[in-house]
Amino acid sequence: MVYPANDMSNPKTYEQLLRENAELTLRLEEASDTIDAIRTGQVDALVVNDAQAGHQLYTLKTADHSYRLFIEKMNEGALTLNEDGVILYANSKFASMLSATLSDIVGKDFESFVSDDCKPMFREVFDMAWFGDVQIEVKICRNDESVPSQLSLTVLQLDEGPALSVIVTDLTFQKNIQRLLKENNQRLTIANAELEASNHDLQQFASIASHDLQEPLRKILIFANMIRDRHAKDLPPESRKYLDKIISSSQRMRSMASDILNYSGLSTDTQTFDAVDMEAVVAEILDDYELLLQERNAEVTVDALPMIEGNRGQIKQVFQNLISNSIKFSRQDRPAVIRIFCEPSHSAPDDAGGIVFCHIVVADNGIGFEKEYQERIFSLFERLNNKDKYEGSGIGLSITRKIIERHHGKITADSTLGEGARFTISLPVKQPLG
Repeated sequence: MVYPANDMSNPKTYEQLLRENAELTLRLEEASDTIDAIRTGQVDALVVNDAQAGHQLYTLKTADHSYRLFIEKMNEGALTLNEDGVILYANSKFASMLSATLSDIVGKDFESFVSDDCKPMFREVFDMAWFGDVQIEVKICRNDESVPSQLSLTVLQLDEGPALSVIVTDLTFQKNIQRLLKENNQRLTIANAELEASNHDLQQFASIASHDLQEPLRKILIFANMIRDRHAKDLPPESRKYLDKIISSSQRMRSMASDILNYSGLSTDTQTFDAVDMEAVVAEILDDYELLLQERNAEVTVDALPMIEGNRGQIKQVFQNLISNSIKFSRQDRPAVIRIFCEPSHSAPDDAGGIVFCHIVVADNGIGFEKEYQERIFSLFERLNNKDKYEGSGIGLSITRKIIERHHGKITADSTLGEGARFTISLPVKQPLG
């Protein structure tokens, strides 16, 4: 029905306007019902107006009724294309992806929605898809922007012949995540490089500082000892006490500088592993400490210890630190007892790659420490006791843990205050490859 344009010289009556409005509303409802029927599979045929061939009828097989009901509920866009690439069917998700209506999409050439830079690639894939399933990433045009999308093309059989089923997945979220991951990885790479440079500078500083401190400390100790040896009788008691404190503090500082040098060296030295006889290593240390052990009336028992693969000098330093700690923190009211033994029941393949670990225990009956300090004692410069009563730098156990970790092992501590301490070292018998 055709309605003449409004003519102000011949205005329509109110009743005529109401009838026209009712007819237009009915036509709109019919169009909406038709589109909804096509979308939900209630219509089994579709007429496409082709400018060259005129009106063409396309019918879908009965099985496609359920197919269309299914794809209408999908989170991806779904299309059916004929051999010329014309859109025979589109679900509402694809329409929402383009911010368009179904009437703007159905009957159009799908390539018209593909961005210009992706059209050659799409044509090539469109030709290939008739012979096998294909996936491709293209950009779909939406108003003034493009949507990164993945197309999954597969052949669909219609009564009139084959067509292409196209599933369109919006990749905007994935692309944003990939971009953020790439940016974060770049930031991490920069941060790691800066951290490595900073660590290198700190290690160099620690090494140089501790090395350069040795010489002035050596002179302080030499001159302080000369004063005490040559002029002790001329000094008042209070001055002699102060001089003893200077010598004691200088010795402690020299020990600390040496330990810092050793600690920083652990991060820079190239690690080499050889066969290490731990029984021989412990025997050497006990020989070095013979006089000190006699002075403390200490009893040391050493059970059979295994051969392992490691750095002999560093393994020796571990046992030196642990044994000297046991001597240092022994009780005054009873002789020191130190036991070094291996726990054979645990010398079995571990879960991590079948690596065989040995578990060596260094236990004593010294002053011990409270359980809350089991982890803190391995921190740099951590001291649980008065530095005037128990000498040391507070770095020894930190060095011990770092050496053990560089040997792919671990060390744990267990103690009860007043009842001694027990350190358990877990080391691989053979170092893992790589």
